[in-house]
Amino acid sequence: MSTAMTRQELKNLAAELSALSVFRGILEKKEMAALLDYLRCEGDPAEQMARYGAFVASLAGEDYCFSAFLSRAVCEDENRYVVTVARGNTVAPPTEKNALAELELFSRLTGLDAAALTASVAYEGYCPVFENHPIDFRALYARRLAEIHRVGYGIFATAGMFQLTGGEIQPVEAPDPISLDRFVGYEEERKQILENTRALLEGRPAANALLCGDAGTGKSSTVKACANYFYQQGLRLIELRKDQLFSLPAVMGRIAGNPLKFIIFIDDLSFNKNDDCFSMLKAALEGSSSARAENAVIYATSNRRHIVKEQFSDRASSDDIHHNDTVQELLSLSDRFGLVVYFSRPSKALYLEIIHELARRWGVKLPEEELERRAEVFALAKGSRSPRAAEQFIKSLI
Repeated sequence: MSTAMTRQELKNLAAELSALSVFRGILEKKEMAALLDYLRCEGDPAEQMARYGAFVASLAGEDYCFSAFLSRAVCEDENRYVVTVARGNTVAPPTEKNALAELELFSRLTGLDAAALTASVAYEGYCPVFENHPIDFRALYARRLAEIHRVGYGIFATAGMFQLTGGEIQPVEAPDPISLDRFVGYEEERKQILENTRALLEGRPAANALLCGDAGTGKSSTVKACANYFYQQGLRLIELRKDQLFSLPAVMGRIAGNPLKFIIFIDDLSFNKNDDCFSMLKAALEGSSSARAENAVIYATSNRRHIVKEQFSDRASSDDIHHNDTVQELLSLSDRFGLVVYFSRPSKALYLEIIHELARRWGVKLPEEELERRAEVFALAKGSRSPRAAEQFIKSLI
């Protein structure tokens, strides 16, 4: 149990927290705001306990553990100190001195308990409790900095998959947990994507990749499984919709210089010939300095090999005196991807192999001939064989 704190000590603690400079962003967290609100409150015991109760309530998302909240907040905070260290630059002496002093303060905070915080309140009823476990934040942060290329900082330390919402990069609330061992078949196709991603993580040349081919063959799932597989090695995925490609330079600027590696993922990509987003992606694929980052690759999926839709009328004469060049410009976008991996519709043999493996995994017990016959009927009803159709069929039997 920590030592009871007087009203003056509570006020001094509030002043220390209010003076944070390097980790000032932590003051914006609701938990820390609630603690400060309580520390600054004087006078009426009912009002003091109301604010104390609000502080404890703010810890519900951390199972009422203040040290768990503080550890997460400190490690995820994006500040000048961590950014400078992550980029391999020299930290200014005042920055380092302030950072170390603030880490010492956070360590002291993890020694507090309910009794210490409320001892000075003229109140004798039940006092809500919370957990708090001592943490040496200087040592913790030193370890964090040593692994910054793998764990990241700021928002990218919070999750593995992100999306653009309202112009801001935000974690995906329910990311796809798919893993590589879920797949059956297409080993060579996935191997190409994995090897290219491994090259990115190892600092070797890596290509932008187009995964194209028939629907339901696992193109999108391959990219997400790859992101999950390499998460612990410092890979993050940011998904953009086609209509968000105008934000691509801003996204690239946001991640440039970050020690993590990134996949910019564009799913189900296709363009019309007059699509305004065409030029933005083209600039990124061609290496325009305003639309690319050294630590990122673009992975796109499409059901079309030529991702710019062309009509027969596009080939007819027009007012464009260089019409043939214009047509070729549109059709060659896919050729600007350094790596093109084609996911073809599975053969009957592969389709049935997938059926049998999924049946085994899901515990479906049917005679082999009946399973295959019903699987074929299901595929005919769907209009094609695909891994997606195979999974849907097996789930229909459960």
